[in-house]
Amino acid sequence: MAPNGPAQTGDHDWTVQVADRIESVVETVRDKTTKPATLVARGLVYGLVAGVLGAALLFLLVLGLTRVLDVYLPFHPIGRRVWVVDAGAAAIFLGSGAFLWRRRRPKSV
Repeated sequence: MAPNGPAQTGDHDWTVQVADRIESVVETVRDKTTKPATLVARGLVYGLVAGVLGAALLFLLVLGLTRVLDVYLPFHPIGRRVWVVDAGAAAIFLGSGAFLWRRRRPKSV
């Protein structure tokens, strides 16, 4: 005995076809909206974390280098080592700031 219920027409059940179509539409919408948004959010979060860790690492590196040069700078009396290191750090930061200021782009009005 072949099942010929009211929900079947031909070989396939129309409710299964509708459910499959809805599922494919939902997957398509998710692939075009949720996945790119997730990738952008993930990139922003990882970029922010990397930036904060990089800034902290740079700060600690400069602090450690300054401390090492203050203590172990050869050929200078103890009282002058601090001034020499501070002047060198100021020259480096002033030079890098001037370079970045020169490369800036003014806002177009």
